[in-house]
Amino acid sequence: MTEQDLELRETVRERYAAAAVAVSGGGTAEDCCGSSSAGGVIELDENFGAGLYGSADRDALPIQAVAASLGCGNPSAVAELRAGETVLDLGSGGGIDALLSARRVGATGKVFGLDMTDEMLDLARANATRAGVGNVEFVKGTIEDIPLPGNSIDVVISNCVINLSIDKPAVFAEIARVLVPGGRIGIADVVADDELTVAQRGERGDYVGCVAGALSFGEYRTLLRAAGFEQIEIEPTHTVADGMSSAIIRATVPKAAAPCCGTDCCS
Repeated sequence: MTEQDLELRETVRERYAAAAVAVSGGGTAEDCCGSSSAGGVIELDENFGAGLYGSADRDALPIQAVAASLGCGNPSAVAELRAGETVLDLGSGGGIDALLSARRVGATGKVFGLDMTDEMLDLARANATRAGVGNVEFVKGTIEDIPLPGNSIDVVISNCVINLSIDKPAVFAEIARVLVPGGRIGIADVVADDELTVAQRGERGDYVGCVAGALSFGEYRTLLRAAGFEQIEIEPTHTVADGMSSAIIRATVPKAAAPCCGTDCCS
């Protein structure tokens, strides 16, 4: 990892730390993806943040969790979570998606929220306590080096975070590693039209602004396939900049092969 990569990661961390401190203090969180307020009224943006969640979801959680929602989708809904599943939320921030997921998987399920920012982890844990949600655990780490064992997660979700990674192939490889055979992803992210160059993406917004670091549709498919994913679907949901869309990404890792019972039983 180059010095420039480390500086970029630190810039991202500082931006999200500031957002967490602002929300924790009852102020306004402003980040790459818009702004929201914890002062009793949530500013609803149609492209980012709390405005992408239904009122039932927003009303079910502490205002601090809703105010810290800085993503570009609602991955816990599109992942079609089921009772008893184990879920990993990459870049869990203030915890809105992890907490919603914890409610969806129920008491027999478990959710891990992964974040590299201490301030966001503190906020998320406080929000879990406020919400009375006990089947969620927030852990510190990077999405390029997930501190969980392999074959331990049923579903990986993420909300406008992978575009911020400095090593996206490592992210997809790590996601594939921790998923059980047949496991799946439900990710919201900013994705660029294939004809946009990296330089053109940078003209539409900076890296910390969830734009310059976005993959194109083709790049997303290529990297997912390289990591072993199949049944890849990338569905744009709304425009966030010229040639840039928020999108829902779904894919699965292959199921384990059935054990062979004899010479002729496997084909």
